[in-house]
Amino acid sequence: MKLFFKIKLAVVTLFLPFLGSAQQKFTYPFQNYNSTFEQRVDDLVSRLTLEEKVSQMLNSSPAISRLGIPAYDWWNETLHGVARTPFKVTVYPQAIAMAATFDKNSLATMADYSALEGRAIYNKAIELGRNNERYLGLTYWTPNINIFRDPRWGRGQETYGEDPYLTAILGEAFVKGLQGDDPKYLKAAACAKHYAVHSGPEPLRHVFNVDVTPYDLWDTYLPAFKKLVVDAKVAGVMCAYNAFRTEPCCASDILMTDILRKQWNFTGYVTSDCWAIDDFYKNHKTHPDAESASADAVFHGTDIDCGTDAYKALVQAVNNGKIPESQIDISVKRLYMIRFRLGMFDPVEMVKFAQTPASVLESPAHQAHALKMARQSMVLLKNDNNTLPLKKNLKKIVVLGPNADNSIAILGNYNGIPTKLSTVLQGIKDKLGSNTEVVYEKAINFTNDTLLAYADVSKQYSFENKQGFKAEYFNNKDLTGAPTATVNEANITHLWQEGEGVIGGIRANNFSARYTTNFTAQVDGSITFELEADDGYRFIINGKTILNAWTRNRWGGQTYRLQTKKDSVYKLVVEYWQGDGKGNVRLSAGNYERTNFQALVNRVKDADAFVFVGGISPQLEGEEMRVNFPGFEGGDRTSILLPTIQTELMKTLKQIGKPVVFVMMTGSAVAIPWEAENIPAIVNAWYGGQAAGAAVADILFGDYNPAGRLPVTFYKSDADLPPFTDYTMDNRTYRYFKGKPLYGFGYGLSFTTFKYDALNIPAKISKGNAVEVVTKVTNTGKMDGDEVVQLYITNQDQTIKAPIKSLKGFTRISLNAGESKTIKFSLNPEDLSYINANGESVQFTGKVLISVGGSQPDEVEKSSSNMVQKTIEVL
Repeated sequence: MKLFFKIKLAVVTLFLPFLGSAQQKFTYPFQNYNSTFEQRVDDLVSRLTLEEKVSQMLNSSPAISRLGIPAYDWWNETLHGVARTPFKVTVYPQAIAMAATFDKNSLATMADYSALEGRAIYNKAIELGRNNERYLGLTYWTPNINIFRDPRWGRGQETYGEDPYLTAILGEAFVKGLQGDDPKYLKAAACAKHYAVHSGPEPLRHVFNVDVTPYDLWDTYLPAFKKLVVDAKVAGVMCAYNAFRTEPCCASDILMTDILRKQWNFTGYVTSDCWAIDDFYKNHKTHPDAESASADAVFHGTDIDCGTDAYKALVQAVNNGKIPESQIDISVKRLYMIRFRLGMFDPVEMVKFAQTPASVLESPAHQAHALKMARQSMVLLKNDNNTLPLKKNLKKIVVLGPNADNSIAILGNYNGIPTKLSTVLQGIKDKLGSNTEVVYEKAINFTNDTLLAYADVSKQYSFENKQGFKAEYFNNKDLTGAPTATVNEANITHLWQEGEGVIGGIRANNFSARYTTNFTAQVDGSITFELEADDGYRFIINGKTILNAWTRNRWGGQTYRLQTKKDSVYKLVVEYWQGDGKGNVRLSAGNYERTNFQALVNRVKDADAFVFVGGISPQLEGEEMRVNFPGFEGGDRTSILLPTIQTELMKTLKQIGKPVVFVMMTGSAVAIPWEAENIPAIVNAWYGGQAAGAAVADILFGDYNPAGRLPVTFYKSDADLPPFTDYTMDNRTYRYFKGKPLYGFGYGLSFTTFKYDALNIPAKISKGNAVEVVTKVTNTGKMDGDEVVQLYITNQDQTIKAPIKSLKGFTRISLNAGESKTIKFSLNPEDLSYINANGESVQFTGKVLISVGGSQPDEVEKSSSNMVQKTIEVL
């Protein structure tokens, strides 16, 4: 309670000019909280100079002290829990994993919990005088509702998958959960991104021009945005980097003016993607300079310039007559409306969310929900001969693979940092306890079988009569001036979340460090140093720069083999700088050894079972990142095949004749043709958040019955994919793919079975009317479990262009063994419609097939349930 009153006092002090009773005389009308937000916004903006107005259109908006307006940074993230904050928070499964739950209620709860933690953080920031810093505000630039049209896109992990309907329903649930239902105040402000027609390739996003037909635009790329803007009343929209029909998205006549503002009547704010305004004149070359680019963006309703100061040129643009000041006013009013709706200018007593205590951070309920969603998200792809669940009385189990003990993988990207997390290795150890021997062998990296056999050489490091390193930290990125802090550190092994405190007031962005030691060799021979760091680094030995990635770094770092003589001393210096994003620097030592698979098998062949935890990782796929591994480029993938080395190891394991379980972590679809044919049990675990390992162990040993479903199609090979740069939807996603997938959208197995009874639905319906679809589902197996009931429509009229099939309803239910439930769906006229060539919605006439079951129609793999179907006629 003391902390709560401190926060309350700090908030009251900060907003003292705005506080008082209804009878109090306010200095300015905008301070009068008895007036409407519209009246207050109009008054406030009328008092700003042109320069002040423009300053408020940058993501980092400075204070206007003469009016008592505090500084504010609009940039914050909460994709799956509050991200990049310096405080410990609850981390839920990555977005693609949450989509795999097919549970809008769980997603809404997650968003609600995240908003509460965000409020607590904002209150703490006010208390600490840091509420004007990035990643501490209440305007969250999420959800990412782009359609995951191609599995090669590295940012697809941030989306809700490939289906417009699923994306729209889950996105709406997220927005409503995050923004709350208070009639006056927003709990937090969500932002739908990236508007629009944006899904890779990452290396081309600043120059790429997209042109799709009106059909594809309205059938695939816009439905989710429309849902969030029109129905969910999302507070913000982020326009994309790419151009659409030769115009940058942030200045698109069609997207920004005609559709967003006029057709959808969007009244919220729009932010550019970060540095997107610069792209107008630096990359797209559609504008000559910042002045013309900024004016055009504002004319099209882009209210915030994120990342740069391009919008500062708006002052000159007004003075030169390129844009009237009244247009600037429109944008600034939109921005202040959001801040007023967040309660930033009202007394704490009036805004219940402003009273959120710090105790909500990582509360028991939030942690329990992170585990629940991790369990819900995991998809059982294969389970031959009931390989799973494994028995808990195993004498020995071997856990292998690059993701078995990888804390980076489970956290995904755009993430926060929890106090405690669970890798698969830890989850299995916690599950089995001391009665079972759990052996861990990393065995391979993601793409090769050569591992650095690490050695503990900490006692060989010393400097200035102290064991370890002299660590100097600088509050700039170029090691200039005197260090802000100098300390002794035993080793160099750091991983910082962006914005996390480092030392001496330095935050984990825009800083640098120098680590110095003397290394004393113990033998004649060699030792390999591995330096991993982001963003830039140098490795200097005896005054000579050995590794230099100061200006161009690659994720994963580099190694250097040093020839040594016994008792010789080598001066080692690591220099490192960090800009935005996560910070990490680690110096390890040892010698590389290639894993001998046969020797490994001989060493562990007495085990009762093997769990291989592989797949890929956010270390390989993500946003515009530096990656230098086969099959990966710039954050995207050049091949969807599981890296060959992983398959080779599983082939060797299979020879032992013991059960082999493949736990695959990924943010996208991975082609696993050999594994699908030969490995008896496969669990797709995504990037499962802080409780990923515990959830995997619960499934492996039968304490949870899996029911996750794939929100993307798992193709068989790269040959199934059209060119990555082709944005047409022909032969893409389950809605248009003409081939046979490895595992289809909506697929997932259970440890139990379900039976659907016949559909109760009229044989004929009239256009313009809703229709009710009713069926009964029974758990016919011996184990309690969840079932994801899915409703699809299939057009029977071959004379029109429409998806092969489309998801139009889903619900996740829990059924005890032997229990039945009646499920009802209501299909409205929009559900029974298609998009014509002009981009217009037209209701089907004639015959339409309705299918309800635990998977999509025509799923090629064996399901845990049957499917019921009925053809209706629309008159």
